[in-house]
Amino acid sequence: MDDVNFAVLGTGGIGRRTLEVSQHKDGLTPVAACDRHGVAVDFDGLDVEELLDATEGNIDNEVAADGGAATVKQHGEDKGVVASEQARPTEDAIGDVIDVSEEIDAVLVALPNYEHDFIPRVADRFVDADYEGVLVDVLKRSRVIGMLDERTAAFEESGITFVCGAGATPGFLTGAAAIAAQSFVEVESVDIWWGVGLKSGYEDNRGTVREDIAHLEEYDIETARELGDEEIEEIVDEHDGVIEFNDMEHADDVLLERAGICDAEDVTVGGILDVRSDEKPTTTTVRVTGTTFDGETGTNAFELDDATSMEANVNGPALGYLKAAVRRNRAGEYGVLGPTELMPGF
Repeated sequence: MDDVNFAVLGTGGIGRRTLEVSQHKDGLTPVAACDRHGVAVDFDGLDVEELLDATEGNIDNEVAADGGAATVKQHGEDKGVVASEQARPTEDAIGDVIDVSEEIDAVLVALPNYEHDFIPRVADRFVDADYEGVLVDVLKRSRVIGMLDERTAAFEESGITFVCGAGATPGFLTGAAAIAAQSFVEVESVDIWWGVGLKSGYEDNRGTVREDIAHLEEYDIETARELGDEEIEEIVDEHDGVIEFNDMEHADDVLLERAGICDAEDVTVGGILDVRSDEKPTTTTVRVTGTTFDGETGTNAFELDDATSMEANVNGPALGYLKAAVRRNRAGEYGVLGPTELMPGF
């Protein structure tokens, strides 16, 4: 009953690590993975080691939401997933996964959200195909949550349970803030400060780094999307590999407001990204300040150990939320859920 077949859309840094981490989670079997040019499907379970070895340094993580054109990263003679002996080339990777989705319990969308409606449009394709199952994303942008909420009726009619913002932040840290808030009758502020060291560097995390750069004051999603690899490398060089972000547009704010924890404007998210080091440049911390029922003001803090990597803190929770969502879906609960409404399954 708890066994879950799942697919991964996108095999960049997040998608690849999801496949890797899934090997350490009981009851999870990855049966499909794709990028824009290739798809691998095996309902007995993908050979994850072979797939990761074949695509190492040869990533093509872009997948067009509607099968149309998109910016494509091409490295080596082959392009991404098609380098694997398990895969075949395709012109519509998402469509190919949808075609076999009756055999798939859950789909993790590990795609950069370079357009605000990109992930919602991906969800639309599953709705149009009458998919019944779970969709999970690790998106960051606050404004996307509203677009997903607008699709609640369609998800419910189709039989889709959509978990939005199910990575680290938003996701794991959002849930931690919701729990920390229980001490208070009124929450004054939630401050999330993260530190990430990318041991695999920019080459294996192009989508993640580009999406973070879009949060810098001088950029946005549109301008960051147009940046070439050399331009991104220049930005990284300008910051000596360590980039600090403040007042980011992260969906933690909307998700905590949806849960009744606090107003979105009372949530701040920032952090430091080190593209050149294994070590975290700062400790990831959630601080929730509020007033207790007896009039005392206090701050509850939750801290991640510096030894836990970005991959562990993003992909572990994402798969945990995926497992929990499958249980909800099988119980007939459909619509849009956030990380404050689920305890991830281990």
